[in-house]
Amino acid sequence: MEIESATQAFSALSQGVRLATLKMLIKAGPGGAAAGDIAKALSIPPPTMSFHLKELERSGLVNTRKDGRRVIYAADYGGVRELIDYLLADCCGGDRRLCGPYVVIKESVA
Repeated sequence: MEIESATQAFSALSQGVRLATLKMLIKAGPGGAAAGDIAKALSIPPPTMSFHLKELERSGLVNTRKDGRRVIYAADYGGVRELIDYLLADCCGGDRRLCGPYVVIKESVA
């Protein structure tokens, strides 16, 4: 992940509704949730929720698919992981005892 992509993702998450939405979608699992159900759960008007969902999708943290007339949103676990990896790539000098399983070990090319 490049700094521009990370900045876009953090910009999307800097709004409370979007952060709550992403957390909800991560909890929902790969099946995701319908846009209307997300709006209802978070007490957000559907048009406002659609705006927030589009921002999360644009940032690479959420995927969308059609299910008949419904639009289903799901966390993009790869995108979320890339963001976490970007933040923790140089964590603690790579000392796994301090950073746990989130340390990214970059293999050198021989």
